[in-house]
Amino acid sequence: MVRLKINLPEYENEARALLMAFFYGKKIVSSDEPGEYSAGITILLFKVQGGTDMVHVSAYVSGKESLSDAAECDLSDRSATGNVMKRLLHGILSELTGRATPWGILTGVRPSKIPMTYLERGMSPEDSAKELESEYLIAPERAKMLTRLAEKERGLLSGISFMDSWSLYAGIPFCPSICAYCSFSSFPIEKWKDEVESYIDALLKEMAAAKDMMSGRKLLTVYFGGGTPTSISSRQLYRVMEGLHRYFDLSETIELTVEAGRPDSVDLEKLKVLKDAGVGRISVNPQSMNAATLEIIGRRHSPDDVKNAFGMAREAGFDNINMDIIAGLPGEDNSHMTRTVAEIKELGPDSLTVHCLALKRASFLNQNREKFPVAGDSEIMKMTETAREGAIELGMEPYYLYRQKNIAGNLENTGYALRGKECLYNILIMEEKQSILALGAGGSSKFVLPGTGKGPRIERVMNVKSVRDYIDRIDEMILRKEDFLGSN
Repeated sequence: MVRLKINLPEYENEARALLMAFFYGKKIVSSDEPGEYSAGITILLFKVQGGTDMVHVSAYVSGKESLSDAAECDLSDRSATGNVMKRLLHGILSELTGRATPWGILTGVRPSKIPMTYLERGMSPEDSAKELESEYLIAPERAKMLTRLAEKERGLLSGISFMDSWSLYAGIPFCPSICAYCSFSSFPIEKWKDEVESYIDALLKEMAAAKDMMSGRKLLTVYFGGGTPTSISSRQLYRVMEGLHRYFDLSETIELTVEAGRPDSVDLEKLKVLKDAGVGRISVNPQSMNAATLEIIGRRHSPDDVKNAFGMAREAGFDNINMDIIAGLPGEDNSHMTRTVAEIKELGPDSLTVHCLALKRASFLNQNREKFPVAGDSEIMKMTETAREGAIELGMEPYYLYRQKNIAGNLENTGYALRGKECLYNILIMEEKQSILALGAGGSSKFVLPGTGKGPRIERVMNVKSVRDYIDRIDEMILRKEDFLGSN
């Protein structure tokens, strides 16, 4: 365990996130309780005599000498104070553990927003990368990569009037089985099959109400996620797609994506329903092409099933197929990733999203982590490099990136794509420049509103996560969004 003591609780989450980067998989506790601690961290933010604001950080790791450092700051500037505190903490932890982290003190989910802001202010790409290195201690190669990625995103988003357009997300929260690493609002289809029709009824009712919520704006992108939307039957899938076309004007929609991520949820009939509905992009996600790993994580499909599903998707006419893989799955090392990448290269997808395993609090893996050992940071970094090289050999370039708390190796999730096959929705949800209306259980609508000088204001309106609650309380879910939009 790692013990954290901090005298201003509003900075605790920032300190905790950085500790997770150095002590992946260890429990971070905020207490003085006696026990066996591998590290202890004390952070003090205070004003010394004479009026100078100070940050003081001290730390020890079992068996090593305690270290401390301090710096002046302006406590009235919360962001600057947080960065001073994290730079001090990063330096001490790097010395105590003998390693740095590739993302320095940057712990947020959307790192590309920072260089995007720099570039929009007129900063050169070179100066942007240098600023990322100095302010956030990001490793030089990561800083350059992040700036290049922000440049690509700017190009893909150019010409879009964000306040005159919007995107739609619809969740279908059912899966053939629940993966061991999953923490999404997802439910096994077999257990809930008698409720699927009622769920679709509720989703269509929410669609009908939502058609006027963003009136006056054009619907730019549509994304069906979950869960796995293709877990439901072809007839049920047709009902959903028919509702989409009935309730929304798709005449100016440039992208329609459906997650068909579980190969054991796909058949040719479902794929034809999607194709006939105008779906242009789907995902067929192996996560790994190693049969033993798939069994460990509860995927209930084989590598051959992945190949068959991919072949069916090509047969159905899909020319924009994404595949997801995960570095750091239990029992895997770089040899497993090499095998996975080799088999994916033979299939030739149009985009490849490379995730690093994140131990989410609610996931089975996190709750049973002692039973499922994962590779160390250096091995996971090798795995992501192998995946990156494979994507480049397929002719792909990185086009979006995001990070998660407690992610393996303190690394990142990166989307690679062939030119012209990028998923615009993925960029929009990361850069938070456009309102996204979310329907279905667990949906989180994100409204981008005019701000007061520091950029747009972002507000969220949440749907309940439970399928049962969503069905029973659908009128309330609709009213939540109507009330919010009516008052803004």
